[in-house]
Amino acid sequence: MSTSPKGCPVAPRSGGESRVIVVGAGPAGSTAAAYLAGAGLETLLLEKSAFPRAKACGDGLTPRAVKELIYLGIGFPAEEGWRRNRGLRVFGGGHQLELPWPQLASFPDFGLTLPREQFDLRLAQNAQAAGAELLQATTVTGPLLDDRTGRVIGVTAATDQGERVFKAPIVVAADGVSARLATAIGRQKKANRPVGVAVRQRFRLSRPPTRPGQLDWMESHLELWDGEPGHGKLMPGYGWVFPEAAPETGSNASLGATVVNVGVGSVSSSAKTSRTNYRNLLRTWLTSLGPLWGFSEEDAIDPPRSAALPMAFNRQPLYARGLVLVGDAGGMVSPFDGEGIAYAMQSGRFAAAAIAQGLARPAGENREAALRTYAESMKESLGGYFSLGRVFVKLIEHPAVMRVCTRYGLARPTLMKLVMKLLSDLYEPRGGDWADKTIAALARMAPAA
Repeated sequence: MSTSPKGCPVAPRSGGESRVIVVGAGPAGSTAAAYLAGAGLETLLLEKSAFPRAKACGDGLTPRAVKELIYLGIGFPAEEGWRRNRGLRVFGGGHQLELPWPQLASFPDFGLTLPREQFDLRLAQNAQAAGAELLQATTVTGPLLDDRTGRVIGVTAATDQGERVFKAPIVVAADGVSARLATAIGRQKKANRPVGVAVRQRFRLSRPPTRPGQLDWMESHLELWDGEPGHGKLMPGYGWVFPEAAPETGSNASLGATVVNVGVGSVSSSAKTSRTNYRNLLRTWLTSLGPLWGFSEEDAIDPPRSAALPMAFNRQPLYARGLVLVGDAGGMVSPFDGEGIAYAMQSGRFAAAAIAQGLARPAGENREAALRTYAESMKESLGGYFSLGRVFVKLIEHPAVMRVCTRYGLARPTLMKLVMKLLSDLYEPRGGDWADKTIAALARMAPAA
């Protein structure tokens, strides 16, 4: 079905050719669709589920993601469920450190949280408001190929009305970690790229927080043990607690009704299979965490949800033969901190710009040259930084390195200022202070593979 931003039905397309088809209405797809429609291109956005739908996500938005919302013109008033945060409160090695989001010209100085069910719906509605047509409950089953050239010229899809065919000169694959469209035409993931796994669960606090400003920070625990804390294996990853606005409103909205998104994420330097039971890892961690926050298993408001995190451009090329990869389909999660939403939205923005330029030209090499600028722009912007992240993951895979970093690094606020900017990708690319210049220089020197 198709619905307008206010929920009113919109007559679905009967089939045929659109200028651009976007497959998947997550952050990458809806962002791309909004910019494409805003550029005057006929845009069809296909989503396999019906909104709202649950996603395995920490629900936290860094200032980099907030910047993308601002680009889109999306507001974030508290009455709509958005909660602002001041930065990261980090725990590890017996230390606790509060790291405010940096004051930068290039990024806002606050983060946000909003459940993905609401966040994705908000982005999809924004794409509709820009002029994109959204078809929900439409499962794309495969690419449609030109018999002569092998170029992607559309998709086939299963709907409640049966099998349908949609044609377009450009298809944007925003179909997530499964990347079914890319896989169907032979774009395999790179085995030497990092991959993460995350599992999260939401809890309602049963009592008001006991620590000052507890709800003002995104909390990160750097010592993640596969077993009893201090005795099991120290994992390369972290646990988090992200406060969210209460689902109740009005007189029922109180500190005691606040919801927290709690999860753990671990990373491997290659796409090898892990034997770690991540749901057990979350359960063990929650045992020690619950008393600090005031929740127990009885306070859970949903079951644990897990997801793979494809990192560092693990599937390439990002554009070829009519198919553009954005978001998780192109492996755009940061190896440093598992952030994916900001890069998904950035990829949607960059892809739309290249597609608009390409479709303004006749079919042929000149159009293809414009379309290829998408991949070039993404690598120029993030390639070096992601390459640094790959080195970072290889280092923290060693428990001894993790132990030294948490025990001695957190005790040095000046060093942690640099680390925070590096891990969150919040630095001035040109100018700034010594930390900004250091990170920018390292990113420029690293190969954009």
